[in-house]
Amino acid sequence: MLSSSSARSRKNAPKTGNPGVNRGIRRTPPSIETNLNSYDRTDPFQAFNVLLKLLGSISSRIGACQYRLTPQEHKLSLHLLDIVQPFVGSTPSKRTLITRQPTEVLDAIVFHIDSRVDLLNLAMTCSRMQGIVIPRHFDYRHVKCKVSSISVWHHLSVHRSLAMNVRRLEVLDERVGASSQARELVPGGISSTETDLEETDDELEMHEKQEQFLLAALGKMTHLESLIWRCNHSPISIDVLWPMLIKCHTLKEVEINDNLVFSPVFDDKENAPSLSVARELKTVALKSTAHAYGSAKHPDFTRVKGMLNSCPNLESLDIAYTQARSLPQAYLSADDLFLFGRWPNLTSLTLTNLRCSPSTGLDAASTFLFAHLNLEILHLDMSPGTPTNKLLFPPNSLPRLRELKAHRDVVSTLLTCPSDAPRPLEIIKGVRLTPEANASFFISLRRFGINVKRVELASWSEMEDIRRLVDAAPRLAWLDLGRKGYDRLGAGAGAGSASGGKNLPIQGNVNEWAVLLSAAPELTTFHGVKFFYEVSLQAQAAVSVAAASSSFGMTDRSRIRKNDETASCVGMEVCQVAEGGSLGGWRGEGYRYFERRRWER
Repeated sequence: MLSSSSARSRKNAPKTGNPGVNRGIRRTPPSIETNLNSYDRTDPFQAFNVLLKLLGSISSRIGACQYRLTPQEHKLSLHLLDIVQPFVGSTPSKRTLITRQPTEVLDAIVFHIDSRVDLLNLAMTCSRMQGIVIPRHFDYRHVKCKVSSISVWHHLSVHRSLAMNVRRLEVLDERVGASSQARELVPGGISSTETDLEETDDELEMHEKQEQFLLAALGKMTHLESLIWRCNHSPISIDVLWPMLIKCHTLKEVEINDNLVFSPVFDDKENAPSLSVARELKTVALKSTAHAYGSAKHPDFTRVKGMLNSCPNLESLDIAYTQARSLPQAYLSADDLFLFGRWPNLTSLTLTNLRCSPSTGLDAASTFLFAHLNLEILHLDMSPGTPTNKLLFPPNSLPRLRELKAHRDVVSTLLTCPSDAPRPLEIIKGVRLTPEANASFFISLRRFGINVKRVELASWSEMEDIRRLVDAAPRLAWLDLGRKGYDRLGAGAGAGSASGGKNLPIQGNVNEWAVLLSAAPELTTFHGVKFFYEVSLQAQAAVSVAAASSSFGMTDRSRIRKNDETASCVGMEVCQVAEGGSLGGWRGEGYRYFERRRWER
């Protein structure tokens, strides 16, 4: 028999008979947390360090536990790999959170992007985003076509989900040329065979079909924000188009170029007040054209009144009337507009070629302007038959006005109008300077135009008037002289004046202009005087590479020298010149740049 000591030694000896008896699974080291929620998905460095520690501890395990992971460790390793993977590799990982979303979710996200530039940048990120952005959104943000493009209207009326992606719609006139502005923008893949229309010789029937499909497409554009209507020859009535527009509650901007807008209304139903209100519509522009179609011998504001009554929150209003070639004596009276129009949020008003009656029209205009205290931009380009010198402003009228374009008498009257606080008027446009009636304007400008920094004249006649203008506006920073000369009636030379719309010879030389402009120390931009000569293309290339002066002719050398002398005379030390440091390099575009665009000190 064995002793008790030997029996105890055998009892404590390791068992080697069956290896599976001692095969056990070691628990996770306490230093490694297996809870998946303990690791932040945005911190790949922590995940990588924990994964490295976990894999390094496997080789140090005893026996059969070596290179084995528990179920908790296996889940943890997969979770850590999922965190690290998007941040490693030579190329960006495609397994991002947004691209793992369903197609419907991605389409809904892209739906809220309006800019085509942003859409293009998003489409360039990956092929999946490209497949969503390009065919469904990029080609539909801006649609530009003619009324006769029935295939486009049919496509939008059938595919409601695609019509919802249209933000800007521009309808072109059928008679436009092949210019860049007339280039159509339609979604790709639209075939003319999509419509079930057949060719017909009945022109009226074809116009009815165009109107039918156009209105059907507009009804599907539930997120339209801007509409530009340039189709003047179509018999589609604006009375049918406007109710469809105001039903779109996302519409913010409307521009209509159509003579039918100012045509008389003979049916009371057309002038009935609309029950719908376009509360989001902020900008409206109503303009006529010089074409004879749709023009009226006696235009009025009846239809315009019914349209604008549906826009209570207008901020910008632009109404321009152009006489048709066949009706040069037709004028549009603005009396009705001043009587009924009241928009509390109006900040910009532009009225072009409208007429006011001397009795009631001017009083209504004065009341209208006094009622709109938020106006910041006012352009009153009234027709020649309007007695602008009789327009009076009540005290404290237009307290926030920053820009004014009107007749000289209107500007003088507004400057002298009493106000509790100085008006922030900085820009004055459209003034015609004539020797007969400039005294009151200069006196008003000197006394009350302390904030005027920019003046854009319509025309001028004498350098003495420009000198008085510079003296009356000491803070002048921008001066545009406009056209030179005046007609026999004393009015400024415009497009239809006796001078033919051409600039008359400039009085005075460069030295006189330099002395005149030196009285405006803050002047940075000057338009309207030809200071520099145009040189040939060969001389421009030679100057740009600093070549020898013998490489071009005597005429060009003389002009370059004269341009340098002119620049030094008027103090253009910091002016923009061509490469080579000489003004002689300005040819073609540069010549027009200095003549009409900028004069920088």
